Amino acid sequence: MINLFEYKNKSDFPHQYFDDLEVFLDDIWAKREKSNYYNTEEDNRVEQQRFIQFLHKTKTLKSNKYVGVIHFKEQTINLLPKIFYKGEEPTENDVKTINKHILWWLSYCRKLKFPNYVSSLNKEKADFFEILVYLFSKYTRELLNSAIYQNYSDVNEELSYVKGRIDFPAYIKNNLSRARNHKVSCAFDAFIMDNEFNRGVKYVSKLLLSLTKEDQSRRFLNDIIFILNEVKGEPVSSDQMKRMSFNPMFSSFETIRDYCILFLENSVSFNYKSDLKLFAFLLPMEYVFEDFIFGFIDKEIEDIKAKAQVSKNYLDVDENFKLKPDLFLQIGDRKCIADTKYKIVYTDETDPKKGISQNDLYQMLAYAVRNNVDEVLLYYPNTITRYQEKVSEIKIVDELAGSKTIEIRSHQLPIINVNLFNQEFQGTATLTTDFLQTKLELIKAIKITLQL
Repeated sequence: MINLFEYKNKSDFPHQYFDDLEVFLDDIWAKREKSNYYNTEEDNRVEQQRFIQFLHKTKTLKSNKYVGVIHFKEQTINLLPKIFYKGEEPTENDVKTINKHILWWLSYCRKLKFPNYVSSLNKEKADFFEILVYLFSKYTRELLNSAIYQNYSDVNEELSYVKGRIDFPAYIKNNLSRARNHKVSCAFDAFIMDNEFNRGVKYVSKLLLSLTKEDQSRRFLNDIIFILNEVKGEPVSSDQMKRMSFNPMFSSFETIRDYCILFLENSVSFNYKSDLKLFAFLLPMEYVFEDFIFGFIDKEIEDIKAKAQVSKNYLDVDENFKLKPDLFLQIGDRKCIADTKYKIVYTDETDPKKGISQNDLYQMLAYAVRNNVDEVLLYYPNTITRYQEKVSEIKIVDELAGSKTIEIRSHQLPIINVNLFNQEFQGTATLTTDFLQTKLELIKAIKITLQL
């Protein structure tokens, strides 16, 4: 197993497969679904893969900004967040714990709905993908055992009696003209299980069944396929799944839909040189961090009304340069802008810039001026080795706005539960309880940043 942290350590890879891995990842990059959320416009224009850096002189690999897992030629490559890097090879328990953190962050992402039910995560192998497959298969099997999604669909069928309405054009063409007038072509609505949603669930389950190595997950997936035996096994795209909506009676199926979208958008599996053991499941960490912070504030802090990616303003009069701050926060009549920066940053008393990069400062100033706010926050993640509660603050006087003062503050947010990395720590079976203390600390920290 190879463990690579974003932009940090390097690792050797078998020389005979080195070039094949690069070709494989290039194919993944080209064939991946262009998600409007997890891929930037710049990424969509680039033809060469950006998952991993290939250092050809030394035949070594180095991770870029993506986290997840790659399976290739009996090799497993874990791509891990840089904020967990300690300068040494992580243990198996470390990787399991890192994966738990990623799952906890994803559980707050607004684009995805993750179930927080009891799941034996502590017993799973240190593979992020396998954990996701286990959660999906367990939740889906439990739900389908109690209820199967059915909806009304248009059905055209020949019957010996009239049901719904008679399809006269079909009856004349297929029945009367062929002396089969004893059969009636009918058109009616039927409450059926062979619908697009169930086809998508069956398709994803078959895909995962060919990839997972966990016996428990395979049993769950086989059960799902058996339950949906009457459903056609047709491919369904993530765009089709995104368009599906459910009435309140079937709202519990939204979680399954979002899992399917997750796998279809960020997973790639195809017959590459007749080998179905190749797989990649990758997410850009900067967008996960941004969505996590928004989802966390929106769900856990009632005093704050949060809006994500508000983009109604432009920097220029001709509206060529759109401004999209990550978060627009409102506390009563008070408004401010928050921007998440997935960077490792430390404040230094001797640093006059107080740990804030000049580019970030220019960006925040543009947000403040065009949105008419005088308070801007920069949110950075803490790291496994360090968390600084101290605030870095910069004040800027806008001479064009009657000497209005714009206040820019940067904060590290505690998003890591360090206790979970202790081998002797007795974890629980749920993400909710494992990260309860971290949740409370993060709520407190965010409120402090807003001086609440």
